Amino acid sequence: MTAVRVLLVDDHPIVRAGVRSLIDRRDDIAVVGEAASGEEAIALARHLQPDVVLCDLRLGDGLDGVQTTRQLRAEHPAPAVIILTTFDRDAEILGAIEAGAAGYLLKDVAPDEIVQAIRRAASGGLVLTPELSERVVAVSRAPRVRLTERELDVLRLLDTGSSNREIAKTLFVTEATVKTHLVHIFEKLGADSRARAIAIARDTGIL
Repeated sequence: MTAVRVLLVDDHPIVRAGVRSLIDRRDDIAVVGEAASGEEAIALARHLQPDVVLCDLRLGDGLDGVQTTRQLRAEHPAPAVIILTTFDRDAEILGAIEAGAAGYLLKDVAPDEIVQAIRRAASGGLVLTPELSERVVAVSRAPRVRLTERELDVLRLLDTGSSNREIAKTLFVTEATVKTHLVHIFEKLGADSRARAIAIARDTGIL
């Protein structure tokens, strides 16, 4: 029996070591490589051609897990990708699935669930707990908030704690224009404050 070839992608060496020790005890699964970044993962995948890639969502600077997934799935042959992370926001889960991930697991799952997920993904199956599946369906059916590029610029600067004056200076517009953008942002997000707008934008994956 040919073992399932797995590539581990996480910017924390201790996490990779823990997952490797779990997998190394199985006869039908083998870790063929480790990467600390999305860019490294893509390069290694081209060389090692793993069957399954276990990838964290946050990978420090550079490509994140969703971007890495999208690029890995564009490869030929394309490995199955399972996101293994601590982040469980609905928008992030949906983003990973839309990018082509075969599954999304949280790092607090039982070790055997990770092993079973690898086997299932290698066989072409989808790896989602019933709870996450329901959340993905709910989010995918919800109407999407559409902000303009300029509104997104304002929102990103708002997220850094910038004042209206600072935002105006950065974007080379007047403070009145910034206030107008904020009114539109608040209306679209259903927010009544700057803090609430940022929180909603994060929860829905806009930020």
